Amino acid sequence: MIVGIDFGITNTDVAISNKSNLEFFSMPSKKINNDFLLEIFDFIKLNIDLVEKIAVTGGKSSNLNNSFNNIPIIKVNEVDAIGYGAIELYGINNKPFVAISAGTGTACIYHADKKFNHLGGISIGGGTLQGLSNYIIGTNKPSQIEELASSGKRESLDLLIGDAVNEIGSLYPEITASNFVKGKIIKKHSSEDIAASLSNMIGEVIGTISYLNAMICGLDEVYFLGRTSLNKTIKIGILDRLKLANVKGNFADNREYGNVLGALKVIKEN
Repeated sequence: MIVGIDFGITNTDVAISNKSNLEFFSMPSKKINNDFLLEIFDFIKLNIDLVEKIAVTGGKSSNLNNSFNNIPIIKVNEVDAIGYGAIELYGINNKPFVAISAGTGTACIYHADKKFNHLGGISIGGGTLQGLSNYIIGTNKPSQIEELASSGKRESLDLLIGDAVNEIGSLYPEITASNFVKGKIIKKHSSEDIAASLSNMIGEVIGTISYLNAMICGLDEVYFLGRTSLNKTIKIGILDRLKLANVKGNFADNREYGNVLGALKVIKEN
């Protein structure tokens, strides 16, 4: 039995691989040390004596000792974890690809010739949505934000291309011309409309950086990992931006555990 742990900024994800069986767990992140490892194993109710290896990635996991309770700790670079996670989720093996890890922030990875390269990242992600939502509408809970957004109308705050011009290049009327611009005129908007506009804005930013990186690498599709892409309104925002460049977005089940799956794959293959 092997265990993978991804220490994210917001969530710590755990994957247990026992032969062909996989189990996933998630808990709020804390300071990375042996005490937190003990807490993790207590949380997942796993007998430590059954564990052969532990793969860790994310955060400052490289500061951990090389073993825990006499179990070897294999430290996996986060770039490799994202890349191998995409391979594991999508079965894309050795072909060139761009993977987008959309979590608290957003990271972009390019794979070619069996090597993973960090294309860069942006500080916009799920953490941005939670922080701004907390300030503006009084909640930082992802499930509440998503529920509000699902019944909101972002066009009450966003200016759409169709509102501003009749035609501009390949942009269609429903695409956003300016996020939140109507807020400078009208101060009071519903929490639902604000959540919808915020979520869409996060999605549009992630979608834009995704298609730009795909185009730079000469590709016409991207593969998504990370919990932020599970938000339906954010996903729509991502897809709307990808559509502008005719870039396909791939969204696999269990993609919120992509990084930890990648860490597991590293120790399985090595």
